[in-house]
Amino acid sequence: MSFLCRIAMVLLWLPLASPAAAQNYPDRVIRIVNPFPPGGSVDVLARLLAQRLSENIGQQVIIENRTGAGGNVGAEMVTKAEPDGYTLLFSAPGPLALNPMLYSKLAYDPAKDFAPIALFAIAPIVLMVNPEIPARNVKELIAYAKAHPGEVNFGSAGAGSTPHLCGELFKAMANVDIVHVPYRGTAPAMNDLIGGHIQMFFDLLPASLPQIESGKVRALANAGARRPPALANLPTVAEQGLAGFDATSWVGLVAPAATPAPVTARLIAEVEKVLKAPDIVARIHELGSEPGTAFGKDFAAFLVAETAKWAGVIKASGVRAD
Repeated sequence: MSFLCRIAMVLLWLPLASPAAAQNYPDRVIRIVNPFPPGGSVDVLARLLAQRLSENIGQQVIIENRTGAGGNVGAEMVTKAEPDGYTLLFSAPGPLALNPMLYSKLAYDPAKDFAPIALFAIAPIVLMVNPEIPARNVKELIAYAKAHPGEVNFGSAGAGSTPHLCGELFKAMANVDIVHVPYRGTAPAMNDLIGGHIQMFFDLLPASLPQIESGKVRALANAGARRPPALANLPTVAEQGLAGFDATSWVGLVAPAATPAPVTARLIAEVEKVLKAPDIVARIHELGSEPGTAFGKDFAAFLVAETAKWAGVIKASGVRAD
């Protein structure tokens, strides 16, 4: 059975459990695992969710960073946790939709081992360069890369991460020879972009906006099909000559697959409540993202679509993460 077929089975997932299982939930600390390093875009949004959930449910919600292997370490940890709603995963696309196509062996199967809770936010991606690079738009960057083949390094949050795939898509569509440099998360990659150790970086807008606004890096383009409000004056990659270029990222919340239905229903309701709060919506917009609107089975359908979207890029580029 193909991975897409297996993940489609999530749409039919409905654990059998008595409503009594959720009567006392939650009655202790909830742990949300972020499989990426602290300080990055995923971490910023995870902590926003955790803080408001703590306030709303009257129980402490903590973030635990468990990094490694493109998010697989943290994801695997959650699949092995007790499926009681007290250990959750808050992740970018890799562990939930991409890694089965990037790693030859995984200790978990996102199509079978997770119960989708919510798409929390859709995060635009921005193309940035170190200010020393003499390029102020995409066309100039392409010209510079062609004049310096193999000398332009682009960073990412790790092999197979969304920023990495964005770079591979750019490399193929622009027909340039640029070199991938993987990092263990977006924060160290951003530090090296600022320091000039790498020249180019696709990153999620929430964590990048402060560096862009401070002038520490130069934003050249929005990577998505539309300009996000936070950078409305910055043209997209497609608008600057690479027609059809479209890349965004997102973060979502899942639970272990066997989590009782009443517990997942409570989690879905609580996250929906968070995303309807005007101050949370304003903060997500301030961070350059859009609030998520897919919950439960709708989020499962979203995961199917995302997997299909990037499958072609992964296959064409030959990217492997192991």
